Amino acid sequence: MSTSLTHEAFTAQLNTKFTIPLDEANRVELTLIEVSELQLSPRQEQFSIVFRGPLDMFLGQGMRPFDHDQMDRFELFLVPIKKDDEGFHYEAVFNRLRKTS
Repeated sequence: MSTSLTHEAFTAQLNTKFTIPLDEANRVELTLIEVSELQLSPRQEQFSIVFRGPLDMFLGQGMRPFDHDQMDRFELFLVPIKKDDEGFHYEAVFNRLRKTS
């Protein structure tokens, strides 16, 4: 993984398309539609991101490989959170320890 999956990196890619390969021949595009505020404490950082996908393709909860023009290839654990007229919405949550000096 060459990409740093940071709050800053995702914020810079808001409203861009990410591709998830489903198998050798099929892919689905998700749009990054939301990046939450970054919550920092002395020991950890927290934020979440929300993607919107098409109505005709539901992705269940689980690890998914992502491809993106700027962020390269990486994996995230996605959870479906809602469905509306625009598509299915999926969330990835980041909660990690901060490096201490």
